[in-house]
Amino acid sequence: MMMEEADIYTKDGTLGIHKNPANKKTTGNWKACPFILGTECCERLAYYGMCTNLVNYLQKRLNESNVSASKNVNNWTGTCYIMPLLGAFLADSYWGRYWTIAIFSIIYIFGMVLLTISASVEGLKPLCDSNGCDSTTGQAAVTFAALYLVALGTGGIKPCVSSFGADQFDETDEHERKKKSSFFNWFYFSINVGALIAGSVLVYIQTHVGWDWGFGIPAVAMAIAVVSFFSGSRFYRLQQPGGSPLTRIFQVVVSSFRKINIKVPSDKSLLYETADEESNIKGSRKLEHTEYLRFFDKAAVPIQTDDIKGSVDPWRLCTVTQVEELKGLVRLLPIWASGIVLSTVYSQMSTMFVLQGNIMDQHIGPKFEIPSASLSIFDTLSVLFWAPVYDRMIVPFVRKLTGNERGFTQLQRMGIGLVISIFSMISAGVLEVVRLDMVKRHNYYDLKTVPVSIFWEVPQYFLIGCAEVFTFIGQLEFFYDQAPDAMRSFCSALSLTSGALGSYLSSLLLTIVTSITTRDGKLGWIPDNLNRGHLDYFYWLLAILSVLNFIVYLFIAKWYTYKRTTGQFS
Repeated sequence: MMMEEADIYTKDGTLGIHKNPANKKTTGNWKACPFILGTECCERLAYYGMCTNLVNYLQKRLNESNVSASKNVNNWTGTCYIMPLLGAFLADSYWGRYWTIAIFSIIYIFGMVLLTISASVEGLKPLCDSNGCDSTTGQAAVTFAALYLVALGTGGIKPCVSSFGADQFDETDEHERKKKSSFFNWFYFSINVGALIAGSVLVYIQTHVGWDWGFGIPAVAMAIAVVSFFSGSRFYRLQQPGGSPLTRIFQVVVSSFRKINIKVPSDKSLLYETADEESNIKGSRKLEHTEYLRFFDKAAVPIQTDDIKGSVDPWRLCTVTQVEELKGLVRLLPIWASGIVLSTVYSQMSTMFVLQGNIMDQHIGPKFEIPSASLSIFDTLSVLFWAPVYDRMIVPFVRKLTGNERGFTQLQRMGIGLVISIFSMISAGVLEVVRLDMVKRHNYYDLKTVPVSIFWEVPQYFLIGCAEVFTFIGQLEFFYDQAPDAMRSFCSALSLTSGALGSYLSSLLLTIVTSITTRDGKLGWIPDNLNRGHLDYFYWLLAILSVLNFIVYLFIAKWYTYKRTTGQFS
């Protein structure tokens, strides 16, 4: 009877919303996921409703040049993907994922409302007529204040939602653990449902109806996201915050250097660890000792001065699990770095692909015109196609060949995506060569629209979408799975910062390329009139960087060892 009662509750340390042990029958699993997936869908609709067409807003409403608008979009996007480090720290250390999502969602709504006001209220919105728009420094300041308030809001949501969804599946239950892999596929699917609506409906509204409606609808979508999130509260399983992961990391580093002259014993059982089966870190299992980065093992070597007044000073002596937390984080860094170049490629969809499409024929038939930013729907459709195909067809097929329950290993999956991303840049480069050849042959240099259909851009969008399904979804699952239990929000945020650095790298490359190619009065690769530039050279540069990145990734993946846990959740 006692055994049956024990099986009612999860064994991964999760609690219900009222801080009681999580009941397996009434909480978590797929019953909690619709609320989380709905939240993510609406939040991504709001986000992509801004960023997909933002380069055109900055260029046409705030009078920025091609390069300046692209750099500002990249910098803002990068900030959106680096702020998750703050949200993750608060979630893992103090608030937990549930309350971090809730609090930052409110900040997000304030940013959206201010952005809508900046595009609709007289005096704050730029004055426009048939000759263009006239904006002031103050109007630009309000716009960017709103955008960066949104960046702060998304920083608390992005690192927590995917991890919070995965928390709904008990890691110690084999049946539930298998479902978790599918959750990440459907999580990314929900992201792209929101992106699909943003890239089609919202971009059309922004282009043909007005920016006030184009930004106001995403603000409403974000409000719906908050309602969806709170509606599922009674079904959620909540992981307890395990204390500051940064503090634990610094304790290991400080302790290791304090014992720099201490020799690590060959018998690793002599290293310090708690005696009971549970870890002394909340929400974490014990980690097995590994032979990598052995210098940090010094932190777990007991010496007489470690015991002060009957208790262990964590700045002098750390458990093996705490040391392995740091080792695990360091092992993740090369995998994390390999995603930066792919994120640089991905960022072209909201900048260079849009500008490239602006000077191509956007008509479908004699009357209907598709905005260039709406081409991002083909990236979204690609994800919506490949995510279920991967989950329902590719994984079962590959599983039979490899015997791995995931089909491909997580590292193999990410590597496939890196290869596909190379072809997306090749496709974009070839299209630009063809377009510029037509410009040259027919002397179209001063035409605002070159008679090449914008739909020739579809392959490059479609390939990036396919690369996302393999690499970005694989990365979400990989960083959640390989992160130390009490550092999952932090490691999810770490995976997102590769997107931040990818955007910053794109901005840096634009700065360097523009500086070098405009010397001696030349127009450069990316002038305001792309018919007189060489955007194809920029795409070739990204393709070469992607090839080099993949070669390095092969060595990194071969070196990596997956984490090993032992014991129970605390």
